Amino acid sequence: MCFIYNLKRSVYSTASILRRTINTSGIRRHTKAYDCDGKTKVSIFNTQQELGIMITGYSQYGFRLNNDVVVIGPIAVFPKSVLSWNVDNLNDINEKSLSLFTTLEPKIDVLILGVGDQTPTSNFSKKILYFMKTHKINVEVLRTEQACATFNFLNAENRMVASALIPPVHITYNENDVIGSNVNRLKQVSFVNSDK
Repeated sequence: MCFIYNLKRSVYSTASILRRTINTSGIRRHTKAYDCDGKTKVSIFNTQQELGIMITGYSQYGFRLNNDVVVIGPIAVFPKSVLSWNVDNLNDINEKSLSLFTTLEPKIDVLILGVGDQTPTSNFSKKILYFMKTHKINVEVLRTEQACATFNFLNAENRMVASALIPPVHITYNENDVIGSNVNRLKQVSFVNSDK
């Protein structure tokens, strides 16, 4: 027992002798909370075309892309291209309509499935998940709004992602949407008045 005590004591004493020095010469010290030039740069993913195709908006009729292209109807979106997808609603999604995503090379990692504003049944999800699992493709079944955001995020990370999107039948508006449309309307009115 005396030996163990001495061993612990020697480890403790050597540990107290070792000290780390931290080089702080490269650290810039600020005297104020914000001591920079005052310019802030914000990058919005949806408008950067070098990141690939992103979905900037949707309606009951189709989708708006970051290159200002409007695509009518359901779409299949890939990092650098968009195709029309031949489905009308959730009931039209089956192995045949998803076969496009299984034949691609290079193989996609994730398929984001936007089913409009419909709620998929558990039987539907199981059937789709099983089919895509046989082809070693991960699937997320979401409402279109969440599917657009998820696709944009994964595409910005340079993931091998694709998305199959159905436009929603009903669109819900929140307070920010109403305020934004009112501001845009006021800008248009003031622009027309300034031309006169």
